[in-house]
Amino acid sequence: MAGFKTLDDLEDVSGKRVLVRVDLNVPVKDGSVTDTTRIERIAPTITELSDKGAKVIMLAHFGRPKGKRSEADSLGPIAYAVETTLDRRVHFASDCIGDEAAEAIDEMTSGDILLLENTRFHEGEEKNDPDFAKALAENGDIYVNDAFSAAHRAHASTEGLARLLPAYAGRTMQAELEALEKGLGNPDRPVLAVVGGAKVSTKIDLLLNLVKKVDALVIGGGMANTFLAARGSDVGKSLCEHDLAETAKQIMIDAASAGCAIILPVDAVVAREFKAGAASEVVDVDSVPADAMILDVGPKSIEKVKEWLERADTVVWNGPLGAFEIEPFDTATMEAARYAAQRTREGLLVSVAGGGDTVAALNQAGVAEDFTYISTAGGAFLEWMEGKELPGVAALSN
Repeated sequence: MAGFKTLDDLEDVSGKRVLVRVDLNVPVKDGSVTDTTRIERIAPTITELSDKGAKVIMLAHFGRPKGKRSEADSLGPIAYAVETTLDRRVHFASDCIGDEAAEAIDEMTSGDILLLENTRFHEGEEKNDPDFAKALAENGDIYVNDAFSAAHRAHASTEGLARLLPAYAGRTMQAELEALEKGLGNPDRPVLAVVGGAKVSTKIDLLLNLVKKVDALVIGGGMANTFLAARGSDVGKSLCEHDLAETAKQIMIDAASAGCAIILPVDAVVAREFKAGAASEVVDVDSVPADAMILDVGPKSIEKVKEWLERADTVVWNGPLGAFEIEPFDTATMEAARYAAQRTREGLLVSVAGGGDTVAALNQAGVAEDFTYISTAGGAFLEWMEGKELPGVAALSN
């Protein structure tokens, strides 16, 4: 991974205007933020810069206003949640460029914190328009990107700005990039990837990249059914993309060529209906009843996953092994997650996980705090796992 500067490389920011790109695309219900995780993640960067006397000016997007001002997508209501979470006074400006932004910034003193209005209220943001990027740059002396979750977008506030001002990675961006380097960039081997979820179609690029980089790949969730079917197993009424059988075969061929072991379920928990507490049974994957569906991997498969976790020095995890939202089909995901967490606590495993369902599953298992690193970056995390260059990161590297 190319080098990038961090806050440690910033010598004197007192009185300087520091534009900090953050992720405030948080869930809101009835005007209130319901999950402050992303705000908590940016707190170290914002408070460090403020304590050093910088004029901290936050840039963020919210929702999809498509270049037009929208009351529903205003960051105004979110400013209060930021203020509460940071336990610092947070000022708000009704635009991110122009007179409103300039006047609010002129009134700032050293250590002040200001949140500017939604960058996506301007068409130039998502188009990475040079003129819009310049208008943003006029408000700052230094640029800090602390929004890895938006780094896969080449937008004005994530990519364009980094080419106009001295650019640095914030503490959250730094932690994310260092964790990802440990996960796939320069990992301790053997490396195990655990990939689950409903469909192969959404993760073809991911799987094709991983088989070239990891020593073993556990495939679970509904996507495992497509691989089982491609191998000749009858998966009954299970979720299965039969039209992707050739793709699944090609992935297995590529894995064999690269020396990557593919670990598929050998037994499964099946049921006739998809609901909590549904009657279920454990069968071998070659004995799935025609009227049943696979909803979780079975106990023999769980032990197999644990054996691979025991061999691994590094695990990268994206996606659940079964329908973890509903009991009793959460068993495999919970047991595997808890075992990976135990190995991590013992200092025997570097564990990096990401993706919405993955984070939810690890929280449900009560082990989120035990993993080496959990990414909340969503699409950016997935694109990194796919081996794609992230524009926001590449701009920092330059």
